Amino acid sequence: MIDLSAVKGSRFVVLGLARSGLAAARALKAAGMHFTAWDDNAARRQALAAEGVRIVDPAGIDWSGVAGLVMSPGIPHSFPKPHPAAAAAKAAGVPLIGDIELLALSGSKARFVGITGTNGKSTTTALIGHILRTAGVDCEIGGNLGPAALDFRPLGADGVYVLEMSSFQLELVPSLRFDVAVWLNITPDHIDRHGDLAGYIAAKRHIFDNQRSTDVAVVGVDDEASQAEALRLATGRKTIGITVKGGTPAGVSVDAGILRDAGDGATVDLRGIKTLPGAHNWQNAAAAWAACRALGLSARLVEQGLRSYPGLAHRQERVAVVGDIVYINDSKATNADATDKALAAYDTIYWIVGGTAKAEGIAPLSRWFPRVVHAFLVGASSEPFAATLEGRVPYTRSGDLRTALDQAHAMAQRERRAGAVVLLSPACASYDQWASFEARGDAFRAMARALPGAMVETGAAA
Repeated sequence: MIDLSAVKGSRFVVLGLARSGLAAARALKAAGMHFTAWDDNAARRQALAAEGVRIVDPAGIDWSGVAGLVMSPGIPHSFPKPHPAAAAAKAAGVPLIGDIELLALSGSKARFVGITGTNGKSTTTALIGHILRTAGVDCEIGGNLGPAALDFRPLGADGVYVLEMSSFQLELVPSLRFDVAVWLNITPDHIDRHGDLAGYIAAKRHIFDNQRSTDVAVVGVDDEASQAEALRLATGRKTIGITVKGGTPAGVSVDAGILRDAGDGATVDLRGIKTLPGAHNWQNAAAAWAACRALGLSARLVEQGLRSYPGLAHRQERVAVVGDIVYINDSKATNADATDKALAAYDTIYWIVGGTAKAEGIAPLSRWFPRVVHAFLVGASSEPFAATLEGRVPYTRSGDLRTALDQAHAMAQRERRAGAVVLLSPACASYDQWASFEARGDAFRAMARALPGAMVETGAAA
């Protein structure tokens, strides 16, 4: 747990008592701080009250003298409608902050690496952390991924905090400075929380707010919004452009799977790394390479970390092999954009798809339909997805995951196509049949590993 005694004497209000808010409340309590907490969920309030935390409805709070409203990032403070406590705090001039801002205020001398972007944040965060750990660097990895920031171990000046930063979290860190800030890519997302694409981009930009001229910005330059951001940053600090679409003179590029660092001419062949398949993962690898080199690691150590990366669960996770057919759990792909990355990575696909569909459905994936041997439709989206696939991809209305896997397995083993995969990449949320994408992916993994003749594989990518 992070020691918050550096801010002792300040008064805080904690709003939201799930993962990050709960960690904040416990860290403040451990430091002997004066604070109150609230959650709209009665069970959470009661659970924390049992730990001796003072629970107070924000409607009755006198905001004068409050140093900050520590908000869980999922609670809206602008769009679509601010939480009443956030509106009251703003009106009183009280800063809205998050748990990661409290980490910044703790006085740690460790270095901070932040990773944001629409896609690839989790893989890049985990990859950077893995590379640092294999190189012997003391680090903690979390934020939007994994443990809450205030549950980290305190690190000394030789340590590194590696933080996945969502757009929600970046709006709540007014003083945090990243020694290395990574911006991967931008596609429209979370518009309901930010009002429009410009608002979403503005939230992402906070990752660079407090950087100094000696700090480093690593920016993917393969989309227009990110290209514009790289140009905006170019004169204020060292900016390293990363691309998988063509060389960049002063950056890191990947061409047909070969990573090249223009800074020192180092090259790495990424094509044999099973846990980093496809161009989207090559972008993740290029960003991790640039960030870790900026932190002082040698090319040799970074390459060793890339090659030993075990991957993340539910992100193109290779869970089993039966014969020559690989079974892949990509349950984290809850929208078409995420599934696009998986379909791009494989040439011969038995595709398990469906669930609670997003507005775009699977029509944006049509360029990859020729790679799909057969689609197995599950969940509430089955009929609209069948309509999209009609006349373009053979499909079966499987109904549920168990049936879909059995049918895909039987077909794939019967046809024995070279390089084929059975891919769960739903392009949908899970809530029609599963409590979470993790539950869905865990079930798929267990089912695949229970197939006759299955050999267990480990490793993932996102």
